[in-house]
Parts: sequence; structure tokens; C-alpha cells
Amino acid sequence: MRTQTTPPAAPPVRATGRPGRALPLAAVLLAVFVVPMSISGTAVALPGIGADTQAGLAPLQWVVNAFNVAFACFTLVWGSVADIVGRVRAFAAGAAVYAVASAASALATDVLWLDGARALAGIGGAAIFSCGAAIIATAFDGPARARAFALFGTVAGVGVALGPSLAGLLVQGLGWRWVFAVHAAALLLVLLAVPAVAGAVPADGGSGARLDLPGSALFVVAMVLLTTAIVQGSQWGWVSPGVLGLFAAALAVLAVFAVVEDRREHPMLDLSVLRDRRFVGLCLVPVAASFGFVTLLSHLPSYLTAAAGRDTAAAGLIMLLLTAPVLICPMLAAKLVTRGIPALTLIHVSLGCLVVGDLALTLFSPDVKILAVALPMLVTGAGMGLSAGLVDGQALELIDPAKAGMAAGFLNTLRLGSEAIAVAVYGSALATALGTRVDNGIGDHAGASHADLVAARAAGGDLARAAELSGAVDTEGFVRFLARSYDSAFHTVLWGLAAVCAVLCAVIAVLLRGGSGRNSRPAPAGNSPGDRGV
Repeated sequence: MRTQTTPPAAPPVRATGRPGRALPLAAVLLAVFVVPMSISGTAVALPGIGADTQAGLAPLQWVVNAFNVAFACFTLVWGSVADIVGRVRAFAAGAAVYAVASAASALATDVLWLDGARALAGIGGAAIFSCGAAIIATAFDGPARARAFALFGTVAGVGVALGPSLAGLLVQGLGWRWVFAVHAAALLLVLLAVPAVAGAVPADGGSGARLDLPGSALFVVAMVLLTTAIVQGSQWGWVSPGVLGLFAAALAVLAVFAVVEDRREHPMLDLSVLRDRRFVGLCLVPVAASFGFVTLLSHLPSYLTAAAGRDTAAAGLIMLLLTAPVLICPMLAAKLVTRGIPALTLIHVSLGCLVVGDLALTLFSPDVKILAVALPMLVTGAGMGLSAGLVDGQALELIDPAKAGMAAGFLNTLRLGSEAIAVAVYGSALATALGTRVDNGIGDHAGASHADLVAARAAGGDLARAAELSGAVDTEGFVRFLARSYDSAFHTVLWGLAAVCAVLCAVIAVLLRGGSGRNSRPAPAGNSPGDRGV
């Protein structure tokens, strides 16, 4: 086994003499906005895609899943590529791949073509996130870096929050193809600004090391196995031989990957960075946010329409209470840091908000007044918003700048991978809890049967169709039974999410104990040359 030493971190790159960085930052942020907007908004286009392409359920679901799987597989790979060939070159390549893939998606004539194009877009999106964060870490320092990463987190949050609304407007007004056409147009603008981005990042020629092909191949295979198991778990069953076999194979390949990386001179993932407990702790913060916030962002609208009986427009307005803090809190956190509040203190506060908010959201009921849950929703959103962007800057501060791309890739791999896991686990847990309640109570309703089919349809939020499938004589009464069952299952899962968040928060607190991070108390604004240009 080779002995590896991590060189001391180089001093931050100063901005003196470099051209203005407003345009480069805007270009990176535009690309960063498109990726999460695509993740959260594509699902809105699925009904139109299905109608146009006559696609079955499984290939239609892979319009979304193909992007997520490819993103998770290649985020770390792109981070390593960025450190080798240069962050700007890798970022530009990812933006170009995303633009081409989005254009191909807009022109797709069948669903398999669209699935392939979305997978290609996921590869490009992985480069944008990994290399975009690394570019910001290199181009800015001091308070300017804190503000830039705050904008990074804010823009990513805006993309997630507004993705469904913007996609809905495009689908309703112009058709589903325009969802992808707009993505392609936005990335073309980003590509036009690449020369300005290159001017903001000095000496970005890369390390010149060779790409770790064995490590990259093993990691991609492991992530394909893992994410496929997660995606198929709710369809095949989490304890089915196929899913358990995929999980076992993923763990085996990851074990081989660790052995290979530890013996490589230029590994894709330098395992020495994982020996820094503070870095690992910071990388787990987005994982907690995935379970405490992203799951609610994905599934709370279904609860509001299914159990609470609200229409889609009302549910969308209510969701603003959850998403609004994500738009405001990243910049608020950056301002607090520049005024002397330790960044790690804000991160701990954000984790506490996630746990407290999730617990307080158990106040939800079909007839609850929105004012009663407004504060819990705002607190939960603040839990996501306070750490978004801030945690990226803090984590990359701990890493040798030469490894910033790899470190950003690892952080974003955990971020997206945990989102996929959290959403899949939530869906499976809700379906299981709801299935138990339906199975236990369906016999009380005359004519009702097919508990499995009814529960599966109800878990998707379509209670009316579930009641029709049941054959119940009293359809309205059966819908009320399903609404009560959905409400009960939702609360069971919510308690579970709060428990997972609490455990993760405890682990993170232990890992971060005693470490303040180099940027926890930055110099006052204006003292660093890097403070100019944002």
C-alpha cells in the first residue's frame, strides 16, 4: 500500500490585476441554475411526452431517472478531469455536452432517444456542478468567495424551486419540447461567456496528470449499480433478489475501487481527503438536507392535494413557504459570516432547523390552517437555505486547491446521490405504510378489493382513480378513507425523516467538533484583494 501525503494547502489566489468577474460568475450561475431546474422540472413534462411518444410507464420514468443516474455516476469523474485538464476546459466541455443533449431532447421522436439524450445531459450537468464550484473556489477568496458561494447556493435553490413552475408554463404554452429547448439556449449563452470565465481563473492549465481510467470505470459501474437499485427498489421491492443483488454488487465494486485508488499515483479520488473528518462532516450536511428538505419538496405537494384536498394552484402557493427561505437564506448566511458569525455555527443552526422543522410539520392535517404550519415550513426551508452554498465554500477551504475539482465532485456526488436515495426511500416508505393501512381497512367498505392496486395508485396522490379501481359501492366514503390513510402514512414517514436527520446531525456534530474551518471568521469585507468584483 502506498503512503500518501497531502501537501499543505497553497495560499488563496489573489485577484489583483485580473479582469472583472461579474460576467464569469453570471455564466457559472446560469449553468448552475439550469441543472437543478431540469431535475425538478422535467417531471412536469412527462404526461405530454407520454402522449406524444406513446411511451410505457417504465421508459417514461427513465426520462427523469436517466439524468439522475448519469449525474450521480459522473460528478466525481468530472471533478478529477477538471484537476487534470483545467477547470474551465472541463466546465466548457460539460456545458457543450448539456447544450447538445438538450437540443437532442427537444428533437426526440421516441422515448428511447429521449432517455439517451437525458443521460447525456446528466453527464454534462455533472461537469457543470463539479467544475462550477471549483472555478468559484479558485477565482474568489475571502468575503468575495463567501458571497459567490452564497449565490451558488441561492441560484441552485431557485432552480429547484422554480423548475416545476417554469416547466409547467412552457408545457402549457408551447409544448414539452420547449422545456429542453430553453435549456439548450441558456447553455449556448454560457458557452459564449467561456473566454471571460477563463480570464477569471489564473493558470488553469490543469495538473497534467493522466486520467485514472480504472478508478473512473469502477466508480461509474458502482454508481450505476447503486442508483439502479435505488430507482428499481420501489418497483421490484426493496428486499427482492434483484435489488439486493444490485446493492451487494455495488458494495463489492466500491471495495475494489477503494483498493485500486489507494494504489494509484494519480487517483480519481484521493482517499487522503476522506481522512479529514471536518471535510467528511461538511460533505454530510447536504445528505441531511436531502432527507429533511428535498423529500418534502418532492412529496408534500401530493399530500396537500391528496390528503388535504387542495387544488394544484393552492398547493403550489403553499409550497412557497418551504422554498422562499432557500432563496433568501444563502445570502443572509454570507452576510452574517462577513460580520463575524462563525460559518460552522450557521451550519449547526441549519441542521437544527431541519430537525425541528420536520418534527413541527407533524402538525399537518387535512383541515389544518396554513398559519399553523407556516412557521414550521419556513424553519425547514431555512434549514436548507442557511447551509446551501456555505457548506461548499467551507468544505473546499479545507482542501489543497490542486484537488478542488475532485473535492467538489465528491461533495456533489453525495449531494445528488443522497437526494435520489432520500426521495426513493420516502416513496417506498409511504407506499408501504399506506399499503398496510389500506389492507387493514379495505374490508370495511362494501365492494372494495384489490388493496395492492388501490394503495399503489393512492400513493401517487390519485385518490379518485384509486377509489374507482377498488370497486367500492360508496366511492365518496372510500375516498375519505384513503385520505385518512394517506394522512396517517405521511405522519409516520415524517417522524422517520426527522429521526434520520437527527442521527445525521449528531454524526456531523461529532465530525466537526473542534474544527472551526479556515473561513469561519473571515477578515472584514474589503481587506482582501479577492473582495472586489462580486
